[in-house]
Amino acid sequence: MRASAIGNFVEWFDYGVYGYFAVVISRVFFPDSDPSTALLLTFGLFAISFVVRPIGGIFWGRIGDRIGRRTALSASILVMSTSTFLVALLPSYEAIGFAAPLMLMALRMIQGFSASGEYAGAAAYLCEYAPRGQRGRYAAVVPASTAGGLLLGSLLAAVLTAALSTSQLDSWGWRIPFLLAAPLGLVGRHIRLTLADTPEFVEAQSETPEAESPLSLVRRPRALILALGAALLNAVGFYVVLSYLPTYLTEEVGLDSTKSFISSTVALIAYIGLVFATGTLSDRLGRRRTLAIGSVGFIALSVPAFALLGVSGFVGIVVIQVAMGAVLAFNDGVLPSFLAESFPTATRYTGFAFSFNVANAVFGGTAPMVATLLISQTGNKIAPAWYLMAAALVTLVAVARAAETAHHPLRR
Repeated sequence: MRASAIGNFVEWFDYGVYGYFAVVISRVFFPDSDPSTALLLTFGLFAISFVVRPIGGIFWGRIGDRIGRRTALSASILVMSTSTFLVALLPSYEAIGFAAPLMLMALRMIQGFSASGEYAGAAAYLCEYAPRGQRGRYAAVVPASTAGGLLLGSLLAAVLTAALSTSQLDSWGWRIPFLLAAPLGLVGRHIRLTLADTPEFVEAQSETPEAESPLSLVRRPRALILALGAALLNAVGFYVVLSYLPTYLTEEVGLDSTKSFISSTVALIAYIGLVFATGTLSDRLGRRRTLAIGSVGFIALSVPAFALLGVSGFVGIVVIQVAMGAVLAFNDGVLPSFLAESFPTATRYTGFAFSFNVANAVFGGTAPMVATLLISQTGNKIAPAWYLMAAALVTLVAVARAAETAHHPLRR
């Protein structure tokens, strides 16, 4: 389990740090723009890194389905951690001008490409190893590890913003978390090189040595479409609730930045425990019902939650964030097993990676930017809640039309 978790931990540590330090990064790389425009451009670079993820999903998925899960996971973590580490070494806009944000964009795209196989590969690996009736519990390790990466990023952000002045943060403080990617990535690669491929994959290879072409997924699009719809709420919800909210609390609500990171840290700790609970629950209740609870929860609670964030004290904000994380866990704790079970072994890695990364490329990576843009264009601070509700509605429809997979063997 730790080998599957480490890559996702590193990946979302990077995404979390970038989101939590978005205001600082906007000052370092876009100092000539007004604060709102600079922040929008920073989140725009965040979104660009997701553009290549569907292509990366096919690339790593093909390697994982044809050569082995271990090979894809071991290679992707090395590329991902290296590119993240190099972000820490980038010169600022003041040092080299417009070349600085261009270099940041290039590294973000490499990160997006390399990270695109992580979530899918880890989930497929765990589901193929899990005993029957426990796939939801095993696969919940994946979202828990992603939240663990965000948690470490949030803790570092809280410590650094409390301990350093604005000038220190802008000059060198923001670089510290990105430097940590190198040792984390090396440890993760070492662990993964000790892995053996799953018995499910080995048996499938012995029966049909030639992996199916990714085009077979296009010829049978129903599974892809339903998987994409199911992943939509995860894409939007994860990045709005767990990555964007600290910026929202600071910029829109006026909460002190250190307190916003503390609040997010508490919410992430609760979320990690809850995804294990919902993953385990889905083994008994079923994937469809558990996913539907999360969708209905966001449809009902998003607008009240965002409205209350603006009028609540610190304790109230923490309670609201924990509640939103709890609702999100009903989707995130179940989605890895649901998507892994939606595709046969021969195309499981590719189908999962492509559908998950298309949802994240179009809706997840753009979520902080869209939320910022919606507030800017409408002047309404609860506008991101409507975006969450729309995503939840699409996921609810997709889940309602999908088959139940929890109580059946994995498709060969």
